[in-house]
Parts: sequence; C-alpha cells; structure tokens
Amino acid sequence: MPINRFSVPPLHEITRKLADVAAGRVAPDLVITGGKVLSTYTERILDDREIWVSEGRIAAVVPEGSCSFGSVDIYDVGGGILAPGLVDPHIHIESSMMTACAYAEGALLNGTTTIFCDSHEIGNVSDVAGIEWMLEDAREAPLNIYLTLPSTIPATNADMETCGGDLTAEKAGELFDKWPEIVALGEKMDFVPVCMGDERSHSIIAESLKRGRPVCGHIYGREFVAPYAASGVTDTHEAIDRDIANDFLEAGIWVFLRGGPPTTPWHSLPEAIKAITELGASHKRACVCTDDRDADDLFEFGMDWVTRQVVEAGMSIEQAWSMGSLHPATRYAMDGEIGALGHGRRADIVLLNEKYEVVNTWYGGQLMVEDGKVAGLLEDQLANQRYRYPEEAYKTVSYADNLSLTPEVPTSACTVNLIKTELPGIVTLHSKVGFDPESQGWNAFLQENSLCYLTVIERYGKTGEIGYGLLQNFGLTQGAVGSSVGHDAHNIVMAGTNEADMQIVAKRIKETNGGVVVVVDGKIIAEVKLPIAGLLSDKRAIDVARDTMVLKDAWNDLGCTLPYMGFNLLPLSVIPEIRLTDKGLVLVPSMKIVELFEGK
Repeated sequence: MPINRFSVPPLHEITRKLADVAAGRVAPDLVITGGKVLSTYTERILDDREIWVSEGRIAAVVPEGSCSFGSVDIYDVGGGILAPGLVDPHIHIESSMMTACAYAEGALLNGTTTIFCDSHEIGNVSDVAGIEWMLEDAREAPLNIYLTLPSTIPATNADMETCGGDLTAEKAGELFDKWPEIVALGEKMDFVPVCMGDERSHSIIAESLKRGRPVCGHIYGREFVAPYAASGVTDTHEAIDRDIANDFLEAGIWVFLRGGPPTTPWHSLPEAIKAITELGASHKRACVCTDDRDADDLFEFGMDWVTRQVVEAGMSIEQAWSMGSLHPATRYAMDGEIGALGHGRRADIVLLNEKYEVVNTWYGGQLMVEDGKVAGLLEDQLANQRYRYPEEAYKTVSYADNLSLTPEVPTSACTVNLIKTELPGIVTLHSKVGFDPESQGWNAFLQENSLCYLTVIERYGKTGEIGYGLLQNFGLTQGAVGSSVGHDAHNIVMAGTNEADMQIVAKRIKETNGGVVVVVDGKIIAEVKLPIAGLLSDKRAIDVARDTMVLKDAWNDLGCTLPYMGFNLLPLSVIPEIRLTDKGLVLVPSMKIVELFEGK
C-alpha cells in the first residue's frame, strides 16, 4: 500500500540508497523514460530525459538511455512531458461531500498528489473530534494530505449562530502539538475581528506563529489588507480582482489564484492574475488552488484544469506548472520534498500530453492512474482500504419534528428586510420593501418581489432556534430545497415556496442524518445523502459525483439562480451584506441582528 506520510528529511538509510542509485552503483527500482521533463526549478522543458526512482523517491533525472542495469523495471511513456505532481495549497474536502480516502480518486486522476486542506466544516460540527476523524481518514488515503488547522470555529460568535464546535486557542495548540500533519493555521475567516484587534482571534493566530507555522487568510476589501497582513497572515485565496491581488503581493501575502467552474464565483483567477500579466508583478509568490469543488466538478475542473487556465491567461506552461507545484510547496516550506522532480524528492510524477492533460500519475513511485483511468493499485485501495468513521460521526443532526418553517404573516403595515442575491458573486444585498396587508395579499407580495422563504434550523439539539428570512431573485417558483451544509455552523438551510414541501425537506434531512434534498409537490426528486457529520457521503467519489449531477439537474430545473454550493453560503455571516442564521437576519460586517418585519 502506498504511504502518504514520509520523513522530513529522509532517514539516513534512504539517503544512502538514493546516493548509491544516483551514482550508478545500485540499480533503481523503476526507470520512467521516453519523455521530456518539466523542470519547475528553472522553468524549462528538458528533452530526452529519464527519471530513476528508488524507495518511492527520485534518485536522479538523467539523459535518456543512461541506465545500464539489465533487471530494472522500465516504463516507457512514448512521448509527452513528465512533470511533478500538483500541490493544491488550499482546499476543503468536505465541499466535495466525500471522505478524504474517496477524494484521492479525483485528485490523482487530475494529477494532484498533495493537498493542504482546511477542515473547518467538520470542526464546526464536531469540534476537535471531527478534526481528528478527518486526520485519521487522511492517513489512510493514497494521497499526501496535510491540514491547515481550522482557525475560526465558530465563524462568528455565539450571539450570531449556534455551532457544534468551539475551537479555542488552547485546543488549537494541543492539536498542533499532537498531529505532525497540521502544518499551518487555516484561513482566518473572521478578518474584521482580526483587523479590529479581537483578543480571541489573535490568541489563535499566536498559537501558530509561536510554533513557526504560517497563517492562512480569507479577506474581502482592500481597506483590510494592511491590518490583516500586520496580524501575521501570509496567504489568501480570496483575491477577486487585479488590484486587490496586487495589494496582497505588495503586503507580503502569498496569493492563491482560485480557479473554478467558469460560471461560478469560485473562478476569480482570470481577473486576479492580471496583477502579474498587466501590472508586471512577479509570479514567484503566486500559486493556484481549487478551494471548493462539487463532487462532479472535482473530476472536470481539477488542479490540472486550473493550471491550464494560467496558460490561457497568457503565461507559459512552465510558469503555470510551477505555480501549481513548486510554489505551493515553497509556501509551506516543503520544496525539499514535493513540487519538483529534484533528486531526493518524492516520486510524485505526472505524464502530460500535448494539451497538458494528465495521462498518468505516479504517487510515491507507484502507478495510480494510467491512460486517464484508475489503475489496479488505486482501485484496490479505494474499494478495500478506506477509513471508516466512528458511529458518533453519524449522529450529528437533531431537531424537533413538525417545526414551523415559515414566518407568521404580518397583520399590520411593516418594513420587510430582504436578502437579495446578486449574481455572479456570493455577496448578498440588503434590500427593504414595505408590506401593507390591507392593500396587498401575502402571496401577491411574494410574487411581485420575486421572493421565496428562507429558513435556518439549529441542528445540534442545543437551542431549537429557527431563523426566518425572505430570499429575493433566487428563482424558485415551486417546491423546496434544503441542505445540512449551511456554512459555517452547518445548521439546516432551506428555501421553499410552501410549508408542506419544506416540511418534507426537513424530515428527510433528519432521517438520513444529513444531506441535500430537492422536493416538488410532496415528492423527493433528487438528493445526496450525507450521513457523516451531515457533510460527507460514505460512497466512492465517482458515485457521489453521479448523485451530485442528478441533484444539479433537478436544482437547475427549478430555476434556482444560485448553485447549491453558493446556496449553502447564505447562512455564512462573514460575507456582506446580510445573511440568515438560526438566530435571525445578520447584517455584515456590523454583526447586528435585525428583525424580518420591522415596525409591525
């Protein structure tokens, strides 16, 4: 079985063996020959090279035909480019709704051999226990998986939402010291409190800095860049345009250019990269990342696709591949292990065709993907050697039956606070409109203002609270949709046109211990069951992808303007201007709760 944990630096027995192989005294375990080599060190493509592999590492990169040993396993690629495996510096495994072991399938198929994941989703649900489940899962996966420790659990405070986790500075320090896979502090999402000098926020940052670990960021707004950088944050994946990307780079912050499906807000790379292509900034502190991926999008829009987007933006494949491998490795001080085809580095290697598409992937010198398909070794691992989450992980959804899921209609004139979607981004606008029941019926009011109900249910059995809102321009004209992945507290978020269908959504999510559900006229027409922490499926990646595609079709057929991943962000009360949590409507960034109906 391939291992994804390795010594840093390599043990002396391994280095002696690698030296013997590189010097030609001992035969390598494997020779990969017949192709060009992409050097991320010098950003050149070298002709007619072969790679000698021993002990799962690269012993040497030499001219083709240099190996004179007669009993060596030789793999002739027959052309193409050999490049280092891709390194994704920022992802959320939970966004793909699959386990770490399952995630490895999609990652390896798109040439990704190392990921740095922030598992704040499962941490928000199950606190330290959830984070440790994910770490155990990662240790079983055929993939190099490191954790950037979730830094903002809960994402806001107890007055704004009810959360399952509460990761204090003390808990963060204990996790850092217990788990060597935790190599950084994950995205500090509460950027406003950080910039305002909040004591709790800075005490958590301090736990990372005093251990010499980097701090990852999440920020909107150029006015926050200076105080955020001064607080010790040294990367961000939230550069949405050229100018703020330039600000980040000048402030000493690594920029992770985020690429995603072009129709979603996650595809900010084309604009942000203009800090390099138009303003002349160096690409040496720029990486590419995926951040969040739907299960099906993981296969179609993986790190290899994001890297090719850099080429589409006008940069060379050598520069692009460096931004997808060596640069992320350097950011985390792991360029001596991963990110390049250097001698002594891990033999995480991909074969690219003339379109820079991934054909083969070697992980630690073992062939996991061949001709674009899962190879036998990986197939065996995915089928038989996956981590099994404990029973506790399947019991995280708890709320009463037959809750009232729509607000009481006002009986007197009032002002209604609305959440207005503003495509294509994920920012929502705060809109106000008057309602007078003496001159207008409620249903007519909803239709004339393009409104549907939006409801958030506290799902941990702590308070039983329900937040009510009205969502404008979501496009839903019939039925109901709901999810147990309402970021970041992961309470139940649902939208609907009627109480009856919303009740079916709530009942189904509770029955399955989590999921995403679409209901029309009393019938469930699509769902993805997420029984692990209400976030993850226990199926293989390809099966989750199939379920997700059916869900997306049903979601789109109902006219929903926000994709369900964007819908899941509607309770995330760190994104302007207005959000809905179980506590009610929250104005951002003032963090003030307002009534749905004012002056009634």
